[in-house]
Amino acid sequence: MIVVATDDFELYHDVVGELRDRDVRFTTIESGADPPPGTRVVIRTPSDTISLPPDAESVVVAGSEARRAVESAVSILRGGDDGRTVVGVDPGSSPGIAILVGDEIIGAFQVPLSEAVGTIKSELTDVDDSDPIVRVGNGARLQGAQLVNDLEDVAVELVDEAGTTPYLGAGARGMGDILAAVNIARRSGEVIETRTLEPTAGEIQRIKDRSRQMARENRTIDAKLARRVAIGELTLTEALSRHRDDSDTHTESD
Repeated sequence: MIVVATDDFELYHDVVGELRDRDVRFTTIESGADPPPGTRVVIRTPSDTISLPPDAESVVVAGSEARRAVESAVSILRGGDDGRTVVGVDPGSSPGIAILVGDEIIGAFQVPLSEAVGTIKSELTDVDDSDPIVRVGNGARLQGAQLVNDLEDVAVELVDEAGTTPYLGAGARGMGDILAAVNIARRSGEVIETRTLEPTAGEIQRIKDRSRQMARENRTIDAKLARRVAIGELTLTEALSRHRDDSDTHTESD
């Protein structure tokens, strides 16, 4: 069990809020009081006094670090490999991202593909774990390959995501990618460093169709630019800009 033992009201409020958000079992005591039986982790500030039980650990935290303190406490509570930080990613144009410590979900996001790697790296800097792992679903081939190739300095596994998206009832619309990311995080996969995929003709055509829908001038990028978009070298906006510049250059030369 986690015990919050502090007289710092602001920290107390922030830590208790983080623990409740995670549905973690905890109790609170005043600084100087004896922890109850079953205490495994005590969260406190440097100025709080506490007599730790022999088998308990202490997490010392400043007022602005409530989230990190809770993540550290949960990691200690889980212990061993079960306390490892795992990020699950359901790839797509707006990937679902879930951060787990052990079996505890500590964060969930859905962001544009261009922001996914930055979001993952930002979240990993806030966890107390020297050996995190990112598990990426093997669906949405091209977007998944971009994520795998851009995730440097962290272990990455490619996971079979079949069956990871649960049936969603009324009112749960929009949660599918997040829930799939949670399930992907809980599956082990194949360690991978890079993933090279050649886009299919159908994928190239879909990108060209999207370019026509996005362009004000009703223009369509060519197959060469569409391929660069597909493999992550360009965004669709950048490809449209290059196509526009090339077209203007040809017009001027004529």
